Amino acid sequence: MTAETHHLEFDGYWREPNVGGIPAQSGIYCVYACRHNVNEKTVSLKRLIYIGESENVHERIAGHEKWPVWRRYLEAGQELSFSFAPITNSRVRVEAACIYEHKPPANTEYVDNFPYDTTTVITSGRNALLKGRFTAYPTGNSRVGYGLLSR
Repeated sequence: MTAETHHLEFDGYWREPNVGGIPAQSGIYCVYACRHNVNEKTVSLKRLIYIGESENVHERIAGHEKWPVWRRYLEAGQELSFSFAPITNSRVRVEAACIYEHKPPANTEYVDNFPYDTTTVITSGRNALLKGRFTAYPTGNSRVGYGLLSR
C-alpha cells in the first residue's frame, strides 16, 4: 500500500423520519444527534455519534443493528440525523481514517489504531463536525496485509 488522498463531498442532512431519502450508493455515512427547528425548517447538529461505510448506504442504515445504540446518545428533544458521501475505492480505509481522527463514541473499531498506510481525507459539503482536512498515519505494527512483526 501507499499513501492516498481522498475527497469526500457530503450531502445531507436526513433526519430520522426522512432516512429513506439516503442514496442507495457506495459510500461513507455519519450519524449525528440533532435538534430540528420545525418553524425555521433547520437542523442543528449537536454531536457526531457514528461513522460507517457500505456498498449500499441506504440499505445499511435502514437495517443497521446499532439503531438502539445510536439512540442512547440522544438527549431530550434530539433525534438522529445522517449525512452521506459517495466513495467506491478504498471505502474501508477512508472510513477507518475518519473514525481514527474523529473517534465517534458509538464506533469501536479503528478508534485507537489505524492499520493502513498514510491516508489524507478532505471533506466538503454537509460535513459539520468533521475536519475539513486531516491525515491518518499507520499505528504500530497493525497495518493490514502485513501481519504483526515479532521482536
